[in-house]
Amino acid sequence: MFEIREDDLSSDATRALLALHLKGMHETSPPENVFALDLAGLQDRRVTVWSAWDGDRIASIGALKMLSGREAEIKSMRTHPDFLGQGAGAAILDHIIAVARARGVIRLSLETGRGEAFEAAIRLYQRRGFKKGEAFADYQPNAFSQFFHLTLGA
Repeated sequence: MFEIREDDLSSDATRALLALHLKGMHETSPPENVFALDLAGLQDRRVTVWSAWDGDRIASIGALKMLSGREAEIKSMRTHPDFLGQGAGAAILDHIIAVARARGVIRLSLETGRGEAFEAAIRLYQRRGFKKGEAFADYQPNAFSQFFHLTLGA
């Protein structure tokens, strides 16, 4: 149903969805616990961004950030409000997991928040096998963040 494209972040639609994501993170998270990447952060050479499209309408975005060794992190997962509950987020997540496997990633991790705004995403991650775990990379444990990990291989 959705066409997944590697995204260079140049389209107005992608930038608008990214702006919506950043606004949402700032509205639902304590300021010291907003770890969402801005446009410059997503343009880092270690980050690949994909978007899901339904015709000419953007449905969701998500990114894979390569960490040290064979570990990677999911970043900037957001579904456009018009596509909530239609599988757009799942399509991006499944694509990211497949690319991570193809790149030889053995552990895929993510940081997310707590509360109602994060519950649907957490359920999606858990349905894909992510398990709650310890802080990773440069994250420090805090009262707001939750960390999830998916083992992809040995």
